[in-house]
Amino acid sequence: MAATKEKGTAVPSAGSPPSELAPEELLAAYRIMVLSRAVDDRCLTLQRQGRIGFYVPGSGQEAAQVGAARALHTEDWVFPAYRELAVALSRGVPLERLLDQFIGNSGDLLKGRQMPNHYGYREFRFVVASSPIGTQITQAVGAAMAAQRRKDPVVTITFFGDGATSSNDFHAGMNFAGVYRVPTIFFCENNQWAISLPREKQTHSATLAEKAHAYGFPGVVVDGTDIQAVFRAVSAARQRAADGEGPTLIEAQVYRFGPHSTSDDPHRYRSDAEVAHWKETDPLKRVRELLMKAGLLDEARDSALVEEARTQVSVALAAAEKAAPVAPGTLFEDVFAALTPRLEAERAEFEQLVHEGVIKL
Repeated sequence: MAATKEKGTAVPSAGSPPSELAPEELLAAYRIMVLSRAVDDRCLTLQRQGRIGFYVPGSGQEAAQVGAARALHTEDWVFPAYRELAVALSRGVPLERLLDQFIGNSGDLLKGRQMPNHYGYREFRFVVASSPIGTQITQAVGAAMAAQRRKDPVVTITFFGDGATSSNDFHAGMNFAGVYRVPTIFFCENNQWAISLPREKQTHSATLAEKAHAYGFPGVVVDGTDIQAVFRAVSAARQRAADGEGPTLIEAQVYRFGPHSTSDDPHRYRSDAEVAHWKETDPLKRVRELLMKAGLLDEARDSALVEEARTQVSVALAAAEKAAPVAPGTLFEDVFAALTPRLEAERAEFEQLVHEGVIKL
């Protein structure tokens, strides 16, 4: 049976953040959502074709991610899990650079050293995702504590799923944040399934958001398919954090339409009827309807926008697939400022073996 969405209200703030996205901002947000969905559709196919090794889709969670991202300030730091493509696009990360990372070519700033779909960009204050569940939560809190001590007026936000609320890092991070009143937003995308484990088998608490109360700060539940509700909640939480009032836990109720990753088969643990039920509140459909009511979109313009996104993905992919592979010699870089004598000798030996054809690249 499909989980029901609980209702909640945004945490009140002493300041006056924007109450909602203006129509023009909503159109810009919708473009990002459509692009994110187009990337998902294409990358799932690319993985099946063997052109990328792994992918984590976020279809169904676009409104939660874009709504949250648009409530942040440029100087804020994002600590994502591995499903926050729409957040990265909202922060301005170029699509081609993301595809470079998925492929692991010479344009990949991480030089092929991370799993595909585990990207990060200092320029956009978007920290590299890691595979262990929940580690980004304590990282976000630590960064916020450091900023607090430096009197650096930034807020950190960490994204995670419902499964991460059972991790050690979630509880350690929440406790430190509460004790030190750090400027962190905990953004839980409750997509109802921790891979194959349903939310109701993970915890007996009525909501995930109420776990914040034990640590001394507010928790709020929002409909994560409603971009305006998410924007309001994150705007209010950011204002609280910036005003020195401490952290907030936001539980955005969403649904993962696709698999947990390309290594997963969701048909083994959930019904088609459940997916169909949640697709009735597809976040793209909801924003599209708002834009049509505002007169900023019609069927023809929407179709053109979707086609434009697909073309954008194709163009970026073509460029990424033409890029050279990562130079093999880079495996000796970035550990030491200057290579140790032993590493210098190993690099010279490696280059000689490549030159002689003993190692084939």
